[in-house]
Amino acid sequence: MSQLYYDVRTHGCQMNVHDSERLAGLLETAGYADVAGLPEGQRPEVADVVVFNTCAVRENADNKLYGNLGVLRQAKLRNPGMQIAVGGCLAQKDRGTILQKAPWVDVVFGTHNIGSLPALLDRARHNRRAEIEILESLETFPSTLPTRRDSAYAAWVSISVGCNNTCTFCIVPSLRGKEQDRRPGEILAEVEALVAQGVIEVTLLGQNVNTYGVEFGDRGAFAKLLRACGEIDGLERVRFTSPHPAAFTDDVIEAMASTPNVMPQLHMPLQSGSDRVLKAMRRSYRGEKFLGILQAVRARIPHAAITTDLIVGFPGESEEDFDQTLRVVEAARFSSAFTFQYSVRPGTPAATMAGQVPKAVVQERFDRLISLQEEISWAENRTQEGREVEVLVAPGEGRKDQATARMSGRARDNRLVHFAVPEGGERPRPGDAVTVAVTYGAPHHLIADSGLGGGPYAVRRTAGGDAWAALHDAAPAGSAGVKPPVSLGMPRLGAPPTAALTPVSACPA
Repeated sequence: MSQLYYDVRTHGCQMNVHDSERLAGLLETAGYADVAGLPEGQRPEVADVVVFNTCAVRENADNKLYGNLGVLRQAKLRNPGMQIAVGGCLAQKDRGTILQKAPWVDVVFGTHNIGSLPALLDRARHNRRAEIEILESLETFPSTLPTRRDSAYAAWVSISVGCNNTCTFCIVPSLRGKEQDRRPGEILAEVEALVAQGVIEVTLLGQNVNTYGVEFGDRGAFAKLLRACGEIDGLERVRFTSPHPAAFTDDVIEAMASTPNVMPQLHMPLQSGSDRVLKAMRRSYRGEKFLGILQAVRARIPHAAITTDLIVGFPGESEEDFDQTLRVVEAARFSSAFTFQYSVRPGTPAATMAGQVPKAVVQERFDRLISLQEEISWAENRTQEGREVEVLVAPGEGRKDQATARMSGRARDNRLVHFAVPEGGERPRPGDAVTVAVTYGAPHHLIADSGLGGGPYAVRRTAGGDAWAALHDAAPAGSAGVKPPVSLGMPRLGAPPTAALTPVSACPA
């Protein structure tokens, strides 16, 4: 049999991105190869297996999926042997609807059974019919599955899946299930294994990371986990996403401040600045508490960059409610914000609430909020001018790098930085660290051309850069989309033997 190629297309959050790495690992273990690994001139028009890992948070997610499936219908008619699979949150939600709207789909699988994909593809091929498998609860923690990471030097690490909150606008808990926590020792063992492979940055993932430990009765478990990550030799950067303001505690702030490799960055979803709207959303905090958290963070970590999520036009939102959001945003001084117009998600309590806000009103408020946040982001980035920053170089971060002769990456506070390499200066590899001074703060990024005028420019070669170079040196000439080889999953799920989080060297496997 000739080599079969796969293409995993991801929509949605970081959880989906990490799940797609597992889907890729499963397919490679089953004998498929990544179509992106072929030189561009040798790639088929469409891969033999196309997998959509979907999101269900926004209304346009449905439209995007069915639009993409419609495009693939012609490819399927030309090549009946190709297979199309749909997984993720939208698959968990829509189930049979997908096959009704797109009967040329071969496999539908949910958020709880991504490990079934290769078997479902085989079954659909053998039986010549579509296969649907949707589990209602998680049977195997996803981290037990093989993974093919996108990056040689940075990695996602799941600490929990699911969510115990009941926000009225959010469909995720019904699709991902109740929170389930990994054993601390297994998380740290995975991080240590990644570092041994050259990873120097990890991002801890959970729907609500600061409730980590609720399953085994240790409310301080997340702060302990951050401190334990600080003891891992070779781990240079630790990030996490996303916390919930209601459960964010001082011990986490202290752990962030006192652990050098935990980055001075925080994503703290506000959603609305109106206490009345927050109550209707079932967000168990209020505007003053939220601002108090930011004040406490900045008191201990003065240069922290804080980002947020905001929803405009939640049912019943009045002009006064929206004005309160504007006031909180102005006081919060976010470095950036992910701003969304509320859209009805069937199956959520908010979908049937009275007072749905007209589209034109939502759009006008959305434009005002964007304008305010743009002003704040620009002003906050201008305060960075003249400051030296350490940039972890990354490919693909700067879309205009070739035209501007710059390279790009992320500062410790996660701001995007585009920097110039001076003539005759050492050119860093992706995964290396570069120290430069910011010469201009734009609304959405920083420019750091200090090296061109004889200012700060220093390259520090890292284990991450070594890993990137080794990977690309070993790749066939002309190949694209080079990724690390498949790594095996980490076993087991459940409470640790004790509630305490012990030092790394003594952590249970």
